[in-house]
Amino acid sequence: MCVTCGCSDNNNTKIINPETGLETAINHTKINHNGDTQHHHTHTLPDGTVITHNHEHSHEDSHEVSEIHANIHGTTISLEQDILAKNNSLAAQNRGWFKGRNIVALNLMSSPGAGKTTLLTQTINDLKNKLTISVIEGDQETINDAHKIQSTGCKVIQINTGTGCHLDASMIEKGLEKLNPPLNSVVMIENVGNLVCPALFDLGENLKVVILSVTEGEDKPIKYPHMFRASEVMILTKIDLLPYVQFDVQKCIEYAQQVNPGIKIFQVSAQTGNGLDNWYEWLSHQVNYLKIG
Repeated sequence: MCVTCGCSDNNNTKIINPETGLETAINHTKINHNGDTQHHHTHTLPDGTVITHNHEHSHEDSHEVSEIHANIHGTTISLEQDILAKNNSLAAQNRGWFKGRNIVALNLMSSPGAGKTTLLTQTINDLKNKLTISVIEGDQETINDAHKIQSTGCKVIQINTGTGCHLDASMIEKGLEKLNPPLNSVVMIENVGNLVCPALFDLGENLKVVILSVTEGEDKPIKYPHMFRASEVMILTKIDLLPYVQFDVQKCIEYAQQVNPGIKIFQVSAQTGNGLDNWYEWLSHQVNYLKIG
């Protein structure tokens, strides 16, 4: 059990090539104490409830420690461990891989149904003559979104995480082996729909982009502050629906800037095209800047 987010280690993760239908299983990398040891702990709460859980540790080169507090019936269980060390090491390798091939990678994150895939397909279609874009598509199951991406003509690989609620650096590493994006290009990573765990896992990307739709509620940035704090960009989607939903755009922007004063914000509609030019201009500028850098 992953202590950071609660998703299962045995989650049957697989990579699917939507063009050939070929499936490749990914063996999830467990992060254990000294590489092979798990500790089992039992806690008895004041009301007599007994809780048993696994304590998994990683002692990689990194000495950072993440502390997670779980409040159960007034009892605080503090687990201090660096379970992200292995992921961070692989993310650094991915980052070097991208840099060595002059590839710009963006990690697109949102809750389910925010419009990531729709925005992504529209972006690819509109910029295909300017940028070479490949996609790693993340979902728990199905290759539906990969087929949508494939219809644009760009290269795409589907990663199904099973019970996993996020992509991690190991999945991206293996996905890149199958995707084999060309030099001097862009890789868009569409993460699993979730406003919590994807923000915790570095994939080796250049930029994190959080996508929020006007159908969700303007207080999401303060309800899920880590996601918006970790992201360089927030894209507010489905603005064509503003006349029909209760959503305070200005309040949402204020909340986002409250948790991340430097966040760049775009308001777009993939259906009408409103605001997309600003997003495209910024993206092209970042691609040029990151490649030069």
